[in-house]
Amino acid sequence: MPVDNIDTDQIIPARFLKTTTKDGLDKQLFCDWRYNADGSPKADFILNQPRAQGAAMLLAGDNFGCGSSREHAPWALTQFGFRAVISTSFADIFKSNALKNGLLPIVVSKETHARLFSLVNADEAVKVTVDLATQSVTLPDGSKVEFPVDAFSKTCLLEGIDELGYIRKHEEQIRAYEAARFGTLNTLQPVG
Repeated sequence: MPVDNIDTDQIIPARFLKTTTKDGLDKQLFCDWRYNADGSPKADFILNQPRAQGAAMLLAGDNFGCGSSREHAPWALTQFGFRAVISTSFADIFKSNALKNGLLPIVVSKETHARLFSLVNADEAVKVTVDLATQSVTLPDGSKVEFPVDAFSKTCLLEGIDELGYIRKHEEQIRAYEAARFGTLNTLQPVG
């Protein structure tokens, strides 16, 4: 999708935000671009084409995910099957929501971005490999491009956990700290 400034209302229109589950959000992903007024799929829209079926990565234009904050945007993308989105930049709130919901936003240089689009245009079946552990994208010629991701998000994504799951991994240490700390607190004395 070589379109810049794709906002969250294009990714998942606001009228679909009433749901509290992820079920069916894949059908509503890019709904206004993907379907005709009568609900029939637009044959020329990329997600309606056979090459999009089973795709794990979305190559998108600059400033992907701008607009309002909504977890539904990464939910819709992951429900469709995407595990990563590659762009030159992401809106901060989208990036945060994506990382918290199992979707990897990969930032690459403008040169790499243009090269990826060139590769896709030359061969729709081109394959690139993302390795989160090494924070790299391997291109068909074997060259690697590194991308940034913060250590906490990387750990959560690699372990398949969210923030609560991370905290639960440390329950024993938390209990031990609280037990030791409890005896040092005097909550009966007035302050001041």
